[in-house]
Amino acid sequence: MSEVNYAAMSDQQLKQYFLTHRHDEAAFQAYLERRRSQPKAIITKVGDPDFEIKIQEAINQKLQARKTR
Repeated sequence: MSEVNYAAMSDQQLKQYFLTHRHDEAAFQAYLERRRSQPKAIITKVGDPDFEIKIQEAINQKLQARKTR
C-alpha cells in the first residue's frame, strides 16, 4: 500500500479525500491539523457599535464566496 501525501493536497482535495476515506485516521488528523493552523479572522468585538453590520457583512461575504466556487 502506498503512502498518501496529504501535504501535497490542496485544502479542498484533502477534505474530499477524507470524506471518501473516512476510515483513514491519518487523513482525518491531517485535515484537523490544517484547519487548526489557518488564521482566524476577527470580524468584530462585543460592544462595537457596528457589531450587527459587521457580522452581516461577513455572512454576506461567505455566501458570495460559496456562490463563486
